[in-house]
Amino acid sequence: MKAIKYLVLLLVVSSCERFSKEDKKQETTTRIVCIAKQYNEIICALGAQKDLAAVDVSSTYPAELKELPTVGYHRALSLEAILANKPTIVIEDDNIGPETVVDQLKKLKVPMKQFGKYEQTIVGTDSLIHEMGRYFKREKAADSLCVKLKKEFDAAIEKTKFFTKKPRVLVIHYGQASNVYLVMTKSSTGGKMLEWAGGEIAINEEKGMKHLSPELVAAANPDVILITDFGYDKLAGSYEKIGELPGVSSTKAFKDKKIYRIEEHDLVYLGPRTGQNIQLIQKLIHQ
Repeated sequence: MKAIKYLVLLLVVSSCERFSKEDKKQETTTRIVCIAKQYNEIICALGAQKDLAAVDVSSTYPAELKELPTVGYHRALSLEAILANKPTIVIEDDNIGPETVVDQLKKLKVPMKQFGKYEQTIVGTDSLIHEMGRYFKREKAADSLCVKLKKEFDAAIEKTKFFTKKPRVLVIHYGQASNVYLVMTKSSTGGKMLEWAGGEIAINEEKGMKHLSPELVAAANPDVILITDFGYDKLAGSYEKIGELPGVSSTKAFKDKKIYRIEEHDLVYLGPRTGQNIQLIQKLIHQ
């Protein structure tokens, strides 16, 4: 029970600045609370963000989302924060919690919306963008986004053909819900993006995430380590503190000083910028 109270307190403290953001859209008749970072990026890319009243704390791209009030972490939502933003609809991706909050929203008959579930591929992302374009009546914008996405993705894949080495990469992610360091596996979206970028994620597991342990890291012995922004910044980017993470100091990546920061939103879901993000990963892991 103490651990749960600490977790909730930590989440509240870490996001309190965004909780206190002023609601500048009180007069709008349509008020969308969107709890899905992938959806929020697509909504903004479509130019459909005018009715966004609040988002979850994980929605950090584009930067303008940080100016909106937040309703909490998507797996630790606050019912009070959601209702305070007077949503006419809540848009979510079936990855929200806790269940008690979801059940209360349903009992209160707050309108809720999910988009279709598509494969985590460029074709699947194209389908999602087009569905959202139709919903927000931004069909032409959706067409343009998908053309740009495919062009940038194809350019990245073409570049990958010329890499002669395939570095093994460990991706360390700070789990804000569990308050521990995790590593991404080949089954994660990040694993797929690493492969497209001409690298190989060093952990092969069925689940997308594993707890960071010395044994896991030693067995992986990666050439490169990427640390997502929240965890990297928590360590203040200090090489000494990074070396104190379980097993990291014994890796080839640590000894060769090939440890880099990457924004979480560039690695954990596919969206309009996926082609650009693969090219960013290529620069990091092949330098």
